[in-house]
Amino acid sequence: MMEKDLKLEILDILEDNAKTTADEMALMLNVDAATIEKTVKELEDEKAIIKYSALVNRDVVDEDAGAEALIEVEITPQRDYGYDDMAKRIYRFEEVRAVYLMAGTYDLCVRIKSRSMKDISKFVFEKLSVIDGVTKTVTVFIMRKYKEQGVILVGDETDERLVVTP
Repeated sequence: MMEKDLKLEILDILEDNAKTTADEMALMLNVDAATIEKTVKELEDEKAIIKYSALVNRDVVDEDAGAEALIEVEITPQRDYGYDDMAKRIYRFEEVRAVYLMAGTYDLCVRIKSRSMKDISKFVFEKLSVIDGVTKTVTVFIMRKYKEQGVILVGDETDERLVVTP
């Protein structure tokens, strides 16, 4: 297996389950565990692997687990401040979980998490909308998560696809 292919396979495995051990990957990829460990270290050093994290469903433990929203942001880049600079100004706020440059009606999409919808609203009108160059925001609150990172979070999943017959 070529080094690039091995790296991509390891990234796929860890993205699916960050707890997969080097021994397990070695069996899956037919490569010795030492090579897997060395390659994972290289991926970490290259910043291809930035962080290991858990996908959690806080609603199972706490129904009042806080609020999340997606905020679409329209911006007019200022002289010497382009989209990257505007994104940087926004992603530095503690409440901000992610910022994406978008194609479409809005320029940026900001994912935010806070204690309450009121705190998110306060963030929008006190911090986000007052940034020079921000011309419009639209906030969409996440009411319930059904699927996150490819994992179904609610109920028992059954295959409900329709049977197609000729």
